[in-house]
Amino acid sequence: MKNQLAESSGAIIPKQMDSMIYRMDKTRKKADNFVDGIREHLRLGPKFSETVKGKLSLGARILQLGGVKRVFRQIFCAKEGEKLLKASQCYLSTTAGPIAGLLFISTQRVSFCSDRSIKFSCPNGELVRIHYKVSIPLRKIKRANQSENAKKPSQKFMEIVTMDNFDFWFMGFLNYQKAFSFVRQAISQAPNPVQK
Repeated sequence: MKNQLAESSGAIIPKQMDSMIYRMDKTRKKADNFVDGIREHLRLGPKFSETVKGKLSLGARILQLGGVKRVFRQIFCAKEGEKLLKASQCYLSTTAGPIAGLLFISTQRVSFCSDRSIKFSCPNGELVRIHYKVSIPLRKIKRANQSENAKKPSQKFMEIVTMDNFDFWFMGFLNYQKAFSFVRQAISQAPNPVQK
């Protein structure tokens, strides 16, 4: 009789309450992870204003070209049949410091392009501005590793090691776990490299 009365009056029974608390807790954790990702992403930039300029420049470029897939195709001359699986904002670690950009994960490669162009000096002394790009064919990737800062577990890193033992470190993802799972998926579905 009590259960019938509780259900008809709109009162929440304990099982429904537990389910609602679980969903709210799960949503809160997702929001916390996203906020941590944004905080980490902004922390890695040289200046807040520079990071914002880079993001606005990248956003304008994406709009001009008609979407992230077209940006990927133009920058990396994607081959027929190559599909973009995921694009994630992050930083590439370099000896000169972290560089903000987009990590592209496709059915053929993992690639990175900086948000903004970077000044390089040519052998003749002339300064040239170009985007910093990296393209790693999936068949040349030995493994992808997860890592985090022991003192700040919200600071997560992704290491991609190639067959010739070069390593590339990516960090400051807005959604680290999703990017890492797409990299793992792409590597696992790549054709096996030819062993010499």
